[in-house]
Amino acid sequence: MDILRIEGGVPLAGELRIAGAKNAALPILAATVMVAGRSVVHNVPDLEDVRVMLEILKSLGANVSMSAGTVTVDASTLNSTQVPAHLMQKMRSPMCCDWLFSLCA
Repeated sequence: MDILRIEGGVPLAGELRIAGAKNAALPILAATVMVAGRSVVHNVPDLEDVRVMLEILKSLGANVSMSAGTVTVDASTLNSTQVPAHLMQKMRSPMCCDWLFSLCA
């Protein structure tokens, strides 16, 4: 682990961009199926599990787009509650899949 040692009596100042977290993004994306309209989620990491979740949402009939860490989900077009097994198997976050499945059931 790196150590950052700050010496002197000078206050710190500046800005730091915090990267999005997969474990936060996945349940938020799953919750978009409960909104009868458009949801916009910012700071979403471009990771395999996130891409699989977006494919799951598309398979349910949602209109989904992702650009520069911002995901837009329009759930007003949902036409299915069946999550395809091949996509569920790709998801490495089973808790999120169980939660999404319970929302769709």
